[in-house]
Amino acid sequence: MNLQCPLPTTNKDSIRLGHGSGGEMTQQLLKEFIQPLFKNTWIDQAHDSATLPWDSDRLVFTTDSFVITPLFFPGGDIGKLAVYGTINDLAMGGAEAKFLSCSLILEEGLPFNTLKRVLQSMAGAAEETGVKLVTGDTKVVERGKGDGIYINTSGVGGLLSNHPIDPSYIRPGDRILLSGDIGRHGITVMASREGLEFETALTSDCAPLNAAVSALLQGGIPLHCLRDLTRGGLATALVELAETSGQAFELDEAQIPVCESVYGACEMLGLDPLYVANEGRFVAVIPAEYADQASAILREERVGASCAIIGKVTGKPSAQVILKNSLGCDRLLQRLPGEQLPRIC
Repeated sequence: MNLQCPLPTTNKDSIRLGHGSGGEMTQQLLKEFIQPLFKNTWIDQAHDSATLPWDSDRLVFTTDSFVITPLFFPGGDIGKLAVYGTINDLAMGGAEAKFLSCSLILEEGLPFNTLKRVLQSMAGAAEETGVKLVTGDTKVVERGKGDGIYINTSGVGGLLSNHPIDPSYIRPGDRILLSGDIGRHGITVMASREGLEFETALTSDCAPLNAAVSALLQGGIPLHCLRDLTRGGLATALVELAETSGQAFELDEAQIPVCESVYGACEMLGLDPLYVANEGRFVAVIPAEYADQASAILREERVGASCAIIGKVTGKPSAQVILKNSLGCDRLLQRLPGEQLPRIC
């Protein structure tokens, strides 16, 4: 197996794999190189998408790139990821996706059958979710320099809620609702890549989240913040929200759903499921009095059957995420310093 050590190297002169992990090195890259040069109201929100001053602030915009290996894995492929991932980022801003762009970077020698399979998967995902792919671009790079295919997708949509859904609305006393069990995508991709077999077959949680978010909004749930759990998993997403909102979160480890196969694989490989990537899971931060109602709504959705209320916003000490275990011990969750599982989205 070619598993990566999660600890980064000390080399500070060039890009390392860990800079794409979503963890501490990604934050360093953003804060030192990117955000200072492009500082503005929208990029400072540090959210999955931006609600723009257009059409009475109802336009939401996002972009994402996909470089996963292998291209096809149980439960999904790079084509589905490209469509679902962009739709999900818009949904996390409370928006309904309308239009997508798609840029393909193809490696010389990529079989046409592989390209056709990826594009057919994208078309099926777009039809399933009701979004239109309306513009794009194609580039080809030399053999050995593209890993088959990379995809960038951007999306625009209309805001469904009365206000943008972002970390600035998080308040002390809010409850944290997790839409389903965690870690299946990252472990499935790794197993497929490395040829690992487990007693119970695993499939990725790759799925669109727009219908679940729409159901919550239609059910009258005042959503303060949403965040999908991709690179860096549940822990990284919540650390980001705590830091951006300036609030503190307290989690109950016993309430966080992890299926037995994922838990066993993580234990065997020395991985922490809290940091393993997902592609069809999200957290919702909502007022406490709506938590049970929101859970009931989510359980009626395909992606929310195993949803759970996993914690609350305590406010202080600020910008921290504390995990409480069954023994009553506290653990401070932090970003991973480097890459736990590379190339998972």
